[in-house]
Amino acid sequence: MAPPADPFELTDHPEPDAPSPARRAVLPTAHLDGLNQEQRQAVIHEGGPLLVLAGAGTGKTRVLTSRIAHLLINGRARPSQILAVTFTNKAAREMLDRVATLIGGAADGMWLGTFHAIGVRILRRHAELLGLKSNFTILDTDDQTRLIKQLLQAEEIDDKKWPPRVLSGIIQRWKDRALTPDKVGGEDAGEFANGRAAEIYRQYQERLLEVNAVDFGDLIMHCVILWQKHPDVLAQYHRRFRHLLVDEYQDTNVAQYLWLRLLAQGTQDICCVGDDDQSIYGWRGAEVGNILRFEKDFPGATIVRLERNYRTMTGGWARPCGPRSRKASACACAASGTATRRRAASARRSRRCSATSTPSRRSPSWCAPASRPASSRSASSPSACPIA
Repeated sequence: MAPPADPFELTDHPEPDAPSPARRAVLPTAHLDGLNQEQRQAVIHEGGPLLVLAGAGTGKTRVLTSRIAHLLINGRARPSQILAVTFTNKAAREMLDRVATLIGGAADGMWLGTFHAIGVRILRRHAELLGLKSNFTILDTDDQTRLIKQLLQAEEIDDKKWPPRVLSGIIQRWKDRALTPDKVGGEDAGEFANGRAAEIYRQYQERLLEVNAVDFGDLIMHCVILWQKHPDVLAQYHRRFRHLLVDEYQDTNVAQYLWLRLLAQGTQDICCVGDDDQSIYGWRGAEVGNILRFEKDFPGATIVRLERNYRTMTGGWARPCGPRSRKASACACAASGTATRRRAASARRSRRCSATSTPSRRSPSWCAPASRPASSRSASSPSACPIA
């Protein structure tokens, strides 16, 4: 029996000897069973850029996992040639389980995980090129705040007037846009600490290197910097990954977009799934414009729209509510709207009761604590990630 593939191995040979299909404990076409026409079109798409526009309940995760299974079962790719990216560890584990079920065994060597978990994996391999050691630590939000507080105090900046947590949020938003300290302009610096935020950001990054640490924003931004400054390293990943798959593409921020664009230079086989009608994490730096310019970024891209919603109001699955069942869909929407109005009315009554019993004092908006960065939901700890 051949030894299992090394998940950290990066071959310098672009063409494998003979791609072997995955274990066939199931029928070769079993992964296509139950798919509707649009889902099937996306799953069996033969190469080239593919954008799947799909809302909640339309089976987009099933399309992604079935497409991975299709690539493996038909011998179009080895597991190590596939990179699949999602936004949460839970979604990544679910996708791994689904793929294993579809192909009849684990896809050893496949890279499937969150942006940040994959970023950790890449940075540990090439840490020295960025002035780090491979055993670097990842700071959480509290650690970031404490470090920034020390820097503010060293600069004799009043951390009561200019809270460290606010500056931490500003820095993370800069990193979401892949802005290093030297790229932060005067307009971006804002009024924090009378325009000194960019200087504190520079000191913050220098301090992180001194203590061999990164924060969540660095896990993406450092990869972008690595690939831009070291094309030979990027070429290694171009040779390895022939198939890119991305879930919730509308929720990518600027740094993640650049990360994907750099990787996609090595292949035309990229499949992105997203909803062009919404970006639920827009307040965390997501750039919904990324999905709107997909056709411009990838000329000749195929667009598939999933319009049949299989999800009921209770979270279960029912008959499709698509073009052929408009009456049922209208009934479901009407019922959903009624339930929503009832919940809103109940919430308003609760707020009125709270307002009459407990007076509240609102803090100024500028001193509100910054929200936890988007990365906290995708890489709470590297060891917990399916691929780390």
